[in-house]
Amino acid sequence: MGFLSKLGPKKPYFGLKGGWLTFWITVACATDMTLFGYDQGVFGGVIVTPDFLKVHNLEGEANTSLVGTVTAIYDIGCFVGAVAACWIGEILGRKKTVLLGTTVMGVGAILQISSFSVGQMIAGRIIAGIGNGLNTATAPVWQTETSQVKWRGKLVVIELIMNIAGFSLSNWMTYGFSYAGGPISWRFPLAFQFFFIIILYMTVPWLPESPRWLIAHEYEDEAFQILADLEDKDSNDPFILTQHKEIVYTVQYERENAPRWLDLLKGKTGDKGGTCTMRRLILGAGTQFMQQFAGINVTSYYLPTVLITSVGLTNELARLLAACNSVSYLLFSLIGIPNVERWGRRKMLMYAAAGQFFCYLMITILLGLNAQPQYGTDAKTKLAAASVAFFFLYYIFFGIGFQGVPWLYPTEINSLAMRTKGAAIGTATNWMCNFIVVEITPIGIQTLGWQFYIIWVVFNLSFVPTVYFFYPETADRTLEDLDAYYRDSPPLLVFRDKDATSSKRPAKYATKEEEDIRRASGVDAAMFRRGSRVSMTNRGTGRTQSTDDWEKARTDASSEHTHVDNTKMSSDFGGKAEV
Repeated sequence: MGFLSKLGPKKPYFGLKGGWLTFWITVACATDMTLFGYDQGVFGGVIVTPDFLKVHNLEGEANTSLVGTVTAIYDIGCFVGAVAACWIGEILGRKKTVLLGTTVMGVGAILQISSFSVGQMIAGRIIAGIGNGLNTATAPVWQTETSQVKWRGKLVVIELIMNIAGFSLSNWMTYGFSYAGGPISWRFPLAFQFFFIIILYMTVPWLPESPRWLIAHEYEDEAFQILADLEDKDSNDPFILTQHKEIVYTVQYERENAPRWLDLLKGKTGDKGGTCTMRRLILGAGTQFMQQFAGINVTSYYLPTVLITSVGLTNELARLLAACNSVSYLLFSLIGIPNVERWGRRKMLMYAAAGQFFCYLMITILLGLNAQPQYGTDAKTKLAAASVAFFFLYYIFFGIGFQGVPWLYPTEINSLAMRTKGAAIGTATNWMCNFIVVEITPIGIQTLGWQFYIIWVVFNLSFVPTVYFFYPETADRTLEDLDAYYRDSPPLLVFRDKDATSSKRPAKYATKEEEDIRRASGVDAAMFRRGSRVSMTNRGTGRTQSTDDWEKARTDASSEHTHVDNTKMSSDFGGKAEV
C-alpha cells in the first residue's frame, strides 16, 4: 500500500489550482470536441475513396442515396446519444458521462475500421454517433460550469475552434492517404480517432466534477473545495461562500418552481413556469437549429463532392481545396476568441448570419450562371473559380460567429436544474437537423443543381431578425444572473430591453454580488457553510425546509457568535433575495 500510495498524486488534481486547473479541464473538453470535428470531417474524404466504395459495393450513381444514408446515419446515433444525456448526464455527472461516451465511441470506431460490409459500417457509425452525442451534450456544460465568468465564453469558443482543428486534420489526413491507395487509404484515417480517445482517458478521470452538479446532488462540502480550487482561493473566502450560496439558492428555487420534465414534454407548465423554462429550452435549441440550417454541413461533409459535382473540379483538386479551406476556416475562427465577450453572443450571431447570407447568395448566382448553356468553357471556368472563393468566405463568417456560440448559448441560457437537459436538447436538435441536411444534400445537388443553394440563402437571411428580436445577451453574466433575469418573467421580445441586449453585465447584478460578498465577509465561515445546504430537513416530519425557514433557524442558532445583523442577511441570502 505504501508503494502504491506514492504512485498517486499527493494532492487532488496533482496540486493544480486556478488557471492551471481550468487549463486542463479545457484540454479534456477541447480534445473531446477535436474528436467530434475529426469524426465529422473524416467520412467526407472516406466516401470518395475508390477502395472504400469497392469494398462496400457503393460505386456508381445508383448508390448515391445509400452513400448519403451511410454518412447521415451517424447523426441519428448522435441524436440518440444527446437525448440519452438528458438523464445519464444528471445521474452520472459530467466526468463519467464523457468517459462513457468516449468508450462507446471507441467501440463504434473499431467496427468502422474493420468493416467489410455496409451493414457493419452502418452499425459502427450509429454506435460511434451515440458516444459522440453523449460527449457533445456534456463537454460544453462541464466547461461552462467550471469556468470563471471572464473566461467562460472564450474557453467554449476555443473548444469549438479545436473542433475545426479536428475537421482540418481529417481533411489533410484523407487527402494524404488518398495517394496510398488500397484499404489503408480509408482504414487508417478512421483508426486515428483513437489518438484522441487515449488523451481523454488520460485526462478526464483526475479532473474535478462540476461544482454545480455536486451542489444539485447535495455534495456541498466537495463543491466548496472545488469552487475554491477553481478560483485558487481558500474555501472559507467570502467570494467562495457567496458563490456557493447563490448556486444553492438557484437549486432550491428551481426545485420549488420548475415544472416537471414530463409536464414540459406535454407542454404543461401550469403555475410553475417561474423561470421561463420552456422559453429558455427553445432559445438554446434554436441556436443549434440555426447552426445546421445555416448550411455548414452542405460543405463540411460534402465539400469534395460539391466541388466535383457543382463546380466541376477533379477529385484530386477538390480534395486539396477542401483541405486548404479547412486551414482557412481554422485560422479565421480564432477571431471569435477575443470577440465572443467583447461583441457578445447576439452580435456575433447576427454578423455571421448576414455574412453567410451574402456568401450563399453569390454562390447561388454564380453557379446559376455557370449552368446556363450560352456561356463558353472559359466563362464557366471563371464562374466556378469565383464560386469557390465564396465557399471559402462562407467558412470565415461561420467560423467567427456560428461555430462556437450555438454550442455555448444552451449551456448559459438554461437554468441549473435544466442545464444538462437543455444542452442535451440543443445537441439533439443539432444532430437531427444535421441528419436532415446530410441526408438531402447529395440528392439535392444531383436533382436541383444550383437551385439547391437558394434554401440556405433564405435560412441565413431569416436568422438576423430572429436573433435581434428574441435572443437575450448572456456575455459577461454569471449563470445565476441569468436565472435572476428569468425569475422576473421578462417579455418575449427583448430588443427594447438594454439589460437584456447589452454585452456588459447589468449594474444591478454586479452591485448585488458586491453587497453579498461584503456581508459574507462578516459572517463566521463555519456557520455559513453549515447553513449553505440545498435541503435541511425538519426532524420528525421529514419535510424539507424552505430557504426562509432554514435561514431563520441559522440566524437564531448563531446569534451568540456574531455581531452581524443576521436578520438583514437572511433577507439578502434567503428566499426573498434577488440573486
